[in-house]
Amino acid sequence: VYKRQLLGSSRQFLQHGESGLPSSDLFPNLSRHADDIAVLRSCYADSFAHGSGMLQMNTGMVRQGYPSLGSWAVYGLGSENQNLPGYVVMLDHRGGPINGPPNWSSGFMPASFQGTQFRTSGEPILNLQPPARVTVAQQRQQLDLLKRFNQKYSATSPENTDLKARIASYELAFRMQAHAPEAVDLSQESRQTQKLYGLDNPRTEKFGRRCLLARRLVERGVRFVQVYSGGGHGADTWDAHGDVNKNHEKHCGATDLPMAGLLTDLKARGLLRDTLVIWGGEFGRMPMSEQGTGRDHNPWGYSVVLAGGTVRGGLAYGSTDPIGLRAEKNKIHVHDLHATLLHILGIDHERLTVKHHGKDERLTDVSGNVVKEILA
Repeated sequence: VYKRQLLGSSRQFLQHGESGLPSSDLFPNLSRHADDIAVLRSCYADSFAHGSGMLQMNTGMVRQGYPSLGSWAVYGLGSENQNLPGYVVMLDHRGGPINGPPNWSSGFMPASFQGTQFRTSGEPILNLQPPARVTVAQQRQQLDLLKRFNQKYSATSPENTDLKARIASYELAFRMQAHAPEAVDLSQESRQTQKLYGLDNPRTEKFGRRCLLARRLVERGVRFVQVYSGGGHGADTWDAHGDVNKNHEKHCGATDLPMAGLLTDLKARGLLRDTLVIWGGEFGRMPMSEQGTGRDHNPWGYSVVLAGGTVRGGLAYGSTDPIGLRAEKNKIHVHDLHATLLHILGIDHERLTVKHHGKDERLTDVSGNVVKEILA
């Protein structure tokens, strides 16, 4: 008989803020924002595998081919800045998540709604700038000629959304040549702001850059910004199969200060009330031990943190069973979470649909309830 022992937490949990919201000692800086955040403690999903779990958290489905949350948001709300993409993705410096681009794909939507990858140093988008010998006027003439050819062909194939998206992407790329470099120029930020995000510390600098860039993009009207923490697989991820303390001390240490800095900065600039911040992964960890001091995947009960928008701060909502294995009270499925996120953005998840193969598809499939108790 194969047996596992329960692995109790060795972390210290103290109450913080006027709300008394409990928080782990792994997040000393984020804990100072206890009255601004809501912790959803009863989330659950349908897959214990990284690939399908990531897809469900990002697209609502456990299989590829569906639009991501960011795509749905831009499809429903558009972008406030026509010179930058509506949906930007920034990967961890050690690599992207399992499955890669399908996590920020536009699926069966027009390709123009997919996420655009940005880098935090050098050129924000590779190959964005034209050769030095090509002038702006020459490039404009080239694009105009190409656009005429493409539009003529597109008229014979109106269902070809990829070609329409390609035409739009050429025009967007042309505009971004003038605007994207300024948007990612973090040298414009004061030394105090850079320190707020941890740019002065090698441990927090890389994730801090992504968080600071996220604020600059939101400030400039980019609708949806997605920042990843952790590489593709192994020790450089949050996947704590071996030593949960060693793993979480490493990754929390790299992200705690930048996350707190982002909330502080958004709040100080009056942006937090109009910006929804989501912090979570594809599942949680088991309460049982694995390889001695590690933990396995747990899709049946885990937490997601929200802040900003109409989210009630200082709130712990829902709970798991006594050993932390399964969501038990006020359960929140991924579809419920997505329905709630869209509601906070001002979108009715049942009405935001795209016709695909004769069916009105939506982010929440055929279910999903808004968790109104977490809203102010």
